[in-house]
Amino acid sequence: MINTSTSIVKRMWSYCNVLRDDGVSYGDYVEQLTYLLFLKMAEEHKDSNIPKELNWSSLLSKKGSNLKEHYRKILVFLGDSPGILGVIFYKSQNKIQDADKLKRLIDLINDETWTDLDEDIKGSIYEGLLEKNAEDVKGGAGQYFTPRPLIKAIVEAMHPKPGETVYDPACGTGGFLLAVHDYIKKNYKLDKSQEEFLKSDTFRGKDIVDSVVKLCVMNMYLQGIEGIETFSGFECPIEIGDSLAFDPKKLFDIVLTNPPFGKRSSVTIVNGIGGAERETLSYNRLDFWATTSNKQLNFLQHVRNLLKINGRAAIVVPDNVLFEGGAGEVVRRKLLQDCDVHTMLRLPTGIFYAQGVKANVLFFDRKPANETPWTETLWIYDLRTNQHFTLKTNPLKLEDLQDFIKCYHPGNRHDRKESERFRAFSYVDLVKRDKANLDIFWLKDLSQEDSENLPEPSILAREIVESLEIALVHFRAIEDELKDAN
Repeated sequence: MINTSTSIVKRMWSYCNVLRDDGVSYGDYVEQLTYLLFLKMAEEHKDSNIPKELNWSSLLSKKGSNLKEHYRKILVFLGDSPGILGVIFYKSQNKIQDADKLKRLIDLINDETWTDLDEDIKGSIYEGLLEKNAEDVKGGAGQYFTPRPLIKAIVEAMHPKPGETVYDPACGTGGFLLAVHDYIKKNYKLDKSQEEFLKSDTFRGKDIVDSVVKLCVMNMYLQGIEGIETFSGFECPIEIGDSLAFDPKKLFDIVLTNPPFGKRSSVTIVNGIGGAERETLSYNRLDFWATTSNKQLNFLQHVRNLLKINGRAAIVVPDNVLFEGGAGEVVRRKLLQDCDVHTMLRLPTGIFYAQGVKANVLFFDRKPANETPWTETLWIYDLRTNQHFTLKTNPLKLEDLQDFIKCYHPGNRHDRKESERFRAFSYVDLVKRDKANLDIFWLKDLSQEDSENLPEPSILAREIVESLEIALVHFRAIEDELKDAN
């Protein structure tokens, strides 16, 4: 299975190198593959929503300018279609202007019978293409790609069950959603109704970038996740749009997400108490605790509001969410009060394609209104101190996270024990800290104790660059606030 998927990825990707000479980027290439793969599989499924004159077979007999014009007509028609078709082909354009190379790609895809491949192989092929796409750091593709070992570890810790609903408000290419799908398929023997629920009702997601949503929808379709069947076809499980713009209409059992890092939002979220006036667009979110232009704090509040009572969440947040004053302190204190904030994983540097980020995974459960705080103990696992990873030479692997999963104790997280890297902190101690600062560490940095323990010069240089980039992000945020104030 692995060899089959790997060989197809290599074949597909080798052709991308040819197209790059014509100015077709990695992102454009994967997008074009998405269009053509869906057309081919729709025909294999004998999908009746696509007219015969605009189906996959209609492409095979065309050449030259006739092929390009016919392909353009197909894209326009499908872009106006309802359901999954309309989402995948939304604003679609042909980026492969050389008709001979477009024909060659069509022939390459036509050589495979994609529906004969099982879901794991198809998913592996597409994930492999997306991972290679994420390596195109200069093109910015990596900002939507969370390391897959980290996703798998988070999902294993969360221990999702059949019948639970799962949402990602910044879904990117669908990594979290697909990892839950794989986990449930591998760990449970599903009956017919559970299989149907997994395929149609379990997953929902949203992302603001339409090109990324297309990749996500295609990725899920390859794994057999089609959404709810309606009169006009299948209702797409993934939406295009700004997650922060609206109160949640539906609540979920599990929310997993890695919101985009970056500078503060160009808009202000206004809470129920009210907020400062700004010339830029404001969102009215009466369900938020604090008004802030900090995108990550807004996503943290949004994730809490997406959960059902006793629903559980895991969200990747940068360090500033843990210690920032003002709105940051308000959000942290309310979160500790109203939710059971039980676990935090301090992530190592060098694992994200977006450099200059120090991040953590915050795990919490939403609880009903209560006079006493729901958080009793926050357990923190430090995977950062004295850990050195890089994207190429020493990438993060799932085995690097096995000790965290063991300490998390997914089967019964109330049966935990402290270790060198895993410590418990009481609610009383947390709220006594200045600004309820959750940026807590206790391990000694060996590189500061002994020069013999210094990492390799290349790693040291990268860490210095990352520290400077982090500082630059904070200074730009301050600059933005000063501009707004003026």
